[in-house]
Amino acid sequence: MKKILSSSLLVILLTFFITSCSRSGDQEFSVEYEKMVLDNGLEVIFHQDDSDPVTAVALTFHVGSAREKEGRTGFAHLFEHLLFLESENLGKGGLDKMSSRIGGSGANGSTSRDRTNYFQTVPNNALEKMIWAEADKLGYFINTVTEAVVAKEKQVVKNEKRQGIDNQPYGHANYVIGKNMYPADHPYNWQVIGSLEDLQNATLADVKEFYNKWYVPNNATLVIAGDFDVDQAKEWAHKYFDEIPRGEEITPLEDRPVSLSETKKLYYEDNFARLPELRMYWPGVYLYHEDTYALDILAELLASGKKAPLNKVLIDEKELTSNVFFFSNNSEIAGEVALITRAFPNTDLNDVQSAVEEAFQRFETEGFSEADLDRIKAGIETQFYNGLSSVLGKAFNLAQYNIFANDPGYINEDIKKTLAVTKEDVLRVYEQYVKGKAFIATSFVPQGQAELALYGSVKAEVVEEVIAESGADESFTLPEETEYKRTVSSFDRSVEPPYGEAPNVKVPDVWERSLDNEMTVYGIQNNELPLVQFELKMDGGLLLDTPDKVGVANLVAELMTRGTANKTPEELEEAIDELGATININSGRQSISITGNALSRNFAATMKLVEEMLLEPRWDETEFELAKQSISSQIAAQSANPNNIATNTYNKLVYGEDNILSFNPIGTTESVESITINDLKSYYETNFSPNLASFMVVGSVSPNEVLNTLRSIEQNWEVKDVELPELSFPEEPDESTVYFYDVPDAKQSVIRFGYLAMPETDEDYYPATVMNYILGGGGFASRFTQELREGKGYTYGIGSGFQGSELPGPFTISSGVRTNVTYESAALVKEILENYPDTFTEQDLETTKSFLLKSNARRFETLGAKLNMLEDISDYGWSPDYVKTREEIVKNMTIEEISELADQYANPNRMIYLVVGDAKTQLDRLEALGFGKPILISQDFKEGN
Repeated sequence: MKKILSSSLLVILLTFFITSCSRSGDQEFSVEYEKMVLDNGLEVIFHQDDSDPVTAVALTFHVGSAREKEGRTGFAHLFEHLLFLESENLGKGGLDKMSSRIGGSGANGSTSRDRTNYFQTVPNNALEKMIWAEADKLGYFINTVTEAVVAKEKQVVKNEKRQGIDNQPYGHANYVIGKNMYPADHPYNWQVIGSLEDLQNATLADVKEFYNKWYVPNNATLVIAGDFDVDQAKEWAHKYFDEIPRGEEITPLEDRPVSLSETKKLYYEDNFARLPELRMYWPGVYLYHEDTYALDILAELLASGKKAPLNKVLIDEKELTSNVFFFSNNSEIAGEVALITRAFPNTDLNDVQSAVEEAFQRFETEGFSEADLDRIKAGIETQFYNGLSSVLGKAFNLAQYNIFANDPGYINEDIKKTLAVTKEDVLRVYEQYVKGKAFIATSFVPQGQAELALYGSVKAEVVEEVIAESGADESFTLPEETEYKRTVSSFDRSVEPPYGEAPNVKVPDVWERSLDNEMTVYGIQNNELPLVQFELKMDGGLLLDTPDKVGVANLVAELMTRGTANKTPEELEEAIDELGATININSGRQSISITGNALSRNFAATMKLVEEMLLEPRWDETEFELAKQSISSQIAAQSANPNNIATNTYNKLVYGEDNILSFNPIGTTESVESITINDLKSYYETNFSPNLASFMVVGSVSPNEVLNTLRSIEQNWEVKDVELPELSFPEEPDESTVYFYDVPDAKQSVIRFGYLAMPETDEDYYPATVMNYILGGGGFASRFTQELREGKGYTYGIGSGFQGSELPGPFTISSGVRTNVTYESAALVKEILENYPDTFTEQDLETTKSFLLKSNARRFETLGAKLNMLEDISDYGWSPDYVKTREEIVKNMTIEEISELADQYANPNRMIYLVVGDAKTQLDRLEALGFGKPILISQDFKEGN
């Protein structure tokens, strides 16, 4: 469907009520909104939700990479970046600085093929400030863009591409698909991030021409959702947006689905891949096409769960892979139906394709039942509610439907159309879009293993960036002040609007009970949505593994999801899906958690399944071998991923090789191979005890309902005598040492600098996090980001933080930086750390206090945030109003205390400096840091062998 632009010069006020009813008819959820169209064409949507004193503001432009010209790609994504930098009245870095002052969630944005959005959730007393800021971005921005600004942001975008694509396994796969699925003149032929060559060649005139055409009121939607006065918000919308002129008329793109006359097969030898990956893409349908809904359900039926034919054949029977994904990807004018699977090491992808064809044949022969269809719909219904669980989620949905369906109320039709899909619809779309149809196939294989690619594949053309040591075309100079012509306005827009009335921040009411089996229960009742989220968390995980059998706890958690004593893996999955619920079991470094999400009407039934999984595990031998194979494959995949390498190596350095917490929780190749199913049973029998557990629950369920639901677990789960190990931890380093892990030809260097700090229960822990806000914890407000990203263009992102728990955890500075500025980045981090104690200002203190205090208004907005609060209370024995205690710490903080904390906890001369990158070009340069000759680390050290 196409957007129909309003040509009315009148303000149109419409009120809609969107109602979505569950299929059982016993619950109802509605969203009320108003829509207003200004004379300049800006469409403004208001949704009130007074559950929490917060408001989300989302400005969405109907422009993405599809509106670009061939040879001038990447502009939409570039503007996603540029619009945060400066506008006439906000000033340089104004939106990010304001976000910190007002306690916002952090100004953010994203770009797709067809739209670019900017969004943030703020305390409701800052709404006028946000409307003022968004108007400044729309109407008072482009004059601030100079050659220097564009040159700098080009480097940031390049670093984003290196980090997310060039330095990642399979990073170029989407590029190869796009180039071969779509004709050269089709706007989906190129990627959203664009071509680095196009970006480098872009002139200031090119950039401004693109902005002036697309970033105009009549191509934008503003959504305001949350706790606010609608009439007042309308006045502010008129005040700040009315005089921004309408742009030229926008001609909607025509639907342009593609067809393939023959199958195309391509291969690529990937420097970072250790597993061969197969992708098969068929032409699909555009967004909101009538077949979208049946294709989504088809995808679930083919690949989701033990019963799905792709799962049965590829994973269970032929043991070719541990996962297979099938999905429908729909954009505004075209779409794709896709299959992606990463096979086990050394697997011939021809065998994988044959297995895919066998699975399709089985689907054609065996079909599926109405019960299968119903369980898929139940899951989609729960996902629908989850997507509306925050005011920002509601804002995103309203904007999406307004732009692409020309009606925010289409949210109602969308879910209805999903629930109305029939078996005949699913079979029809399979026949029409998949069965026997031509497709694009890509085989991304490890270097030197081209023989694993599909027969008949031709080498894919991939543009590999060459990073010159000289840094040619990568330097820029940003002036302190930029001179530009100011846009005329009818009033003084340079004056930032005042705050409204301070929000009344209410800590959620927490209830607590102790069960007879010594498990503690914490809950928060919240009836806004018919949803419940829960977590049963038990001390253990990696902490209770032994060094020679690391990975047992992880395998225990994995196998507990694969059937129960009374249900096969397939039967268990079906029982969960029929409730529209999710139940996951995960093992971490210090705990094992059972987490879940369910419609409130299905909470009791969901918990019966949790009880069965917890108390009656199946210990299926076949599933055990499949799980081991899957984890071994995961370890192999991690072995070439620079970020995984950095994490695993850093933990070894920080904790010391003998500390169990220094190991990768999923294990090593050798340890996983040595684990038997009896090891799992022994771990379970020895370490699973309710006196080590707590149960946290939030949502539309009362305390009595929760306790009644837990009664059987209370009676049947017996206490055991479990002794948690006493660990020894290394002292803080006396001096800094540089370590280097070689990843030949890496496009970026991944850095992890830090040391083992303190537990979260230490009295200095929270004050130290306050100290770190301006250093590296405050996003764009931080010194690290301002210097390394905004000032130098070395990185796409950098941050620092403390990660303590009941046990000591590391203080870590982490980033990915351009290869040829590895030393310069490390030296700049060191310099910032050295200067921080003496350069922390009154303004820094004011910004820190303002953010940390005001952001409490949105601390408890979502069910997930409330669950995290309960987890903190359970883990550390804090009172429910611990936030108020922390507020006092922030209010009383002084510059002198910040300096003392920085001297003690962010000392650059007592840290581990780890770099994962290209040793042949970067290793020797790091000696100039002054910490001695860098130590080259072997792979054996990283794996703990």
